[in-house]
Parts: sequence; structure tokens; C-alpha cells
Amino acid sequence: MTTPILRQIADLQDRSQDELKAMWTEYFGVEPPAYRRGFLVRGLGHRIQELTYGGLAADYQKRLDALVDDMPAGKGAGRARSAHAGTAQRLLIGTRLIREYQDVAHEAVVVDGGYEYAGRLFKSLSAIACHITGTKWNGWAFFGLPNPAKRERAQ
Repeated sequence: MTTPILRQIADLQDRSQDELKAMWTEYFGVEPPAYRRGFLVRGLGHRIQELTYGGLAADYQKRLDALVDDMPAGKGAGRARSAHAGTAQRLLIGTRLIREYQDVAHEAVVVDGGYEYAGRLFKSLSAIACHITGTKWNGWAFFGLPNPAKRERAQ
């Protein structure tokens, strides 16, 4: 059985970009963000459900608001910088990077101020790669990540 709400959400896929933007303004009361079509469809789908079934319970909303208030301010807050100062590439604190090298799985964790590997703090992924292999490596390449320096030049 298909409910009118499910039908309305499914019909979002058939709407034009202009129709989605007009709906966004109607449902949210603000101009739509300059995001891709898929974001608008998902956002409108959530909003339609929220208006139909209700939003978050008051106690959950209070908890979320408190978490947001406790977050550090500023762009990129809660992210660790790599050894490449000034690069756009950043990894979230807590990210686990795993690389199998010579049949052994090696795991580095992004922490505030660098990377933790085998109980030690390293300032760069390259230092970890050198520690593991005994030779100089680009740490980003060793862990299979896109090179942040190349990424920044492309932007």
C-alpha cells in the first residue's frame, strides 16, 4: 500500500530543478542552497516527513542543541591537520587508516595533533610509513589516500 506521503516523496524525482527550488522555498521558508539536485530531493523528502509526522522529540532536540553548543567554533574545527601545512585535505579525528604491508595489517588513527600508531604519536603519515618500512615513503600514498598537495593545486 502506498501512502500519499510516500507518493509525494517519490514524485520529487520527477520534478525539475526549478520546481524543487520553488518547493524548497515553500517548505523551508528560505532560498534553497546552491547544492546538487540530489541534496534538494533528500532535503525535501525529510521535510515532507517532518511536517507530516512531526519533528524530533523535544528532549532529543535539546540534546542535539547542547552538542552543537559544545562544538569548537570555526571552519574545520574538530579536524586534524596533516603534516602538509595549509592543505585543503583534512581527516576527521578518529579516522582509522589501515594498510597491509608484508602480510601485517598496520592501523594509524587520526588524533588531535597528528596520528597514533602502535601506541606512539607521529606528526605525519610519512613518519609512520618510514617507521613501518624503514624507507622514505609519502604517507598519503602508503595509506592509499589522494595526495593533498595535488588536490590543492587542482582547486
